[in-house]
Amino acid sequence: MKFRPLHDRVVVRRLDSEEKTKGGIIIPDTAKEKPQEGEVVAVGNGARDETGKLVPLDVKKGDKVLFGKWSGTEVKIDGHELLIMKESDIMGVIGK
Repeated sequence: MKFRPLHDRVVVRRLDSEEKTKGGIIIPDTAKEKPQEGEVVAVGNGARDETGKLVPLDVKKGDKVLFGKWSGTEVKIDGHELLIMKESDIMGVIGK
């Protein structure tokens, strides 16, 4: 992928959601909710503070993150469906 987000933006690929409930019921695609969990694909250089100093992002490529239900903008790059969001839309890193 030849895309680099600017400033404090992050590119996230949604992780696949479960296709079955705990009871074994298969959920059709039309009834599934979009997962709120994803993997960071690319990050920007960081935001600038009031003095103009560059503040690096806390997340890095490969991190598994949890984000808000309505966070980000959906885009399609090189045939992949991705989300571009600000780092502040990310609630946390999973598994650290």
